[in-house]
Amino acid sequence: MNKPFTLQPLMNLARHQNESAILNLGQLNQRQQSAQQKLDALLAFRKHYQSQMQAISLSGMDQAALRNFQQFIDTLDAAINLQLKAVGLSKALTQAGRSEFNTAQRKLKSFDTLQQRHLETQNKVAAKSEQKMLDEHTGRIFSRKLLDEENPK
Repeated sequence: MNKPFTLQPLMNLARHQNESAILNLGQLNQRQQSAQQKLDALLAFRKHYQSQMQAISLSGMDQAALRNFQQFIDTLDAAINLQLKAVGLSKALTQAGRSEFNTAQRKLKSFDTLQQRHLETQNKVAAKSEQKMLDEHTGRIFSRKLLDEENPK
């Protein structure tokens, strides 16, 4: 008779935690990519605007227009700094999510190993029991043959 795997509820919980960690890590990766894309767009926009300012200033620009360009670039720099912080935070959160995922994977693998050992033990017990029944059955048949040979009818 097979005994149930007593740690099955914990294995189910570990499986659920693993699935949650996978979903969480996927979301964190998407957020990190989005933050990086925003940063890349801001950097490209700043580069384009800086080169545009240089081209216009070579052809002559009044002081007010130059000040406006510089203020806009300063505003872009502030936005870039904020986005750099957002990318850094996003990377840290993604790394924490990856760590959580790795922990959940190890836990699930441990329970899976325990379940495999349980099944192997159950199979050995079943095989041993079956062999014992076969041995007893063979012994009874052999005993009957000996009795029949000793006591012919």
